[in-house]
Amino acid sequence: MAKLKLDLHNIYNRGDEIDAELNRIVQEAIDRKIELVEIIPGKGSGQLKKKVLRFLNQGHIKKLYKRVEKDDKNFGRIFIHFKF
Repeated sequence: MAKLKLDLHNIYNRGDEIDAELNRIVQEAIDRKIELVEIIPGKGSGQLKKKVLRFLNQGHIKKLYKRVEKDDKNFGRIFIHFKF
């Protein structure tokens, strides 16, 4: 199974770029029919992870994927499972 990966470490403090990258990776997954996207907000204080989860919970984004999985073995990782 193909997978896309987005590491947000380099842009953790630039909100507009984070949103743009999240939009880009979601659109790329849809365009290429990739069923799994791994997003790495990192561990840190948890604020970036919360931002990613808020982004994914928006109505227009939420309808695009099947489910979000928070990695129970690695706090700094989120998986998005798409429905195709």
